[in-house]
Amino acid sequence: MYHFDYSDPTYRYIMTKSAELKGSSFTLSALHLVDSDINKATAFLADKVKQAPGFFTSAPIVIDITQAGDHIDFAALKHSIEETGFIPVGISGCKTERQQQQVKSAGLALMNAAPNAQPTSETSTNIPITEPLSAKTKTITTPVRSGQQIYAPNCDLVIVNNVSAGAEIIADGSIHIYGTLRGRAIAGANGQRSAQIFCQNLQPELVSIAGNYWLSDKITEEFWGKNVFISLSDNNLKIELLTL
Repeated sequence: MYHFDYSDPTYRYIMTKSAELKGSSFTLSALHLVDSDINKATAFLADKVKQAPGFFTSAPIVIDITQAGDHIDFAALKHSIEETGFIPVGISGCKTERQQQQVKSAGLALMNAAPNAQPTSETSTNIPITEPLSAKTKTITTPVRSGQQIYAPNCDLVIVNNVSAGAEIIADGSIHIYGTLRGRAIAGANGQRSAQIFCQNLQPELVSIAGNYWLSDKITEEFWGKNVFISLSDNNLKIELLTL
């Protein structure tokens, strides 16, 4: 058995360094309620999880109640959202002290949007802003099969083959796919807004840049199955045809 001398400066140093509290910045999905109908809102979330379970399951989410009125059962709201697979972390848009107390009683945090923040139509999950990209590129020449995940940290990702449905490719930089994309492509995973996605044959489950995403139903027939590049413009994804 070990015994500590509590007057020893070394012991005091160890105790004071056992944890640190630091500020950090993350991007979270925000569900904007337009009324107090919990069932309608959670059905919408459940549909999103069904479309891209690998992207949304266990993803943290904030609920904005600015337009939802004053009569919300926050405990029921939290439970219903958890049932969809999302993890509710907080409520924004509380107008009264009564609402704030109800939010706290439900075990949720009170949250406020950052000053001058501009909401996007569809934004995902907890992405920290990190260091600039390196000059390296990760290249994959074999098919990316269903259930596989390929990640290129701090660099671009080049896939010289097809990406199957149910597969996921992620890069902190840009993504180049010289084949068919049927799975999920997530570029700018560390918040790099200049990242782009280049794809020879676009048929994805999901595409995302710096937390801004589109599911397959957002991609019009004009671009489906075509040679395209995708970029981020004013917090919205932009798809353009590539002509050789």
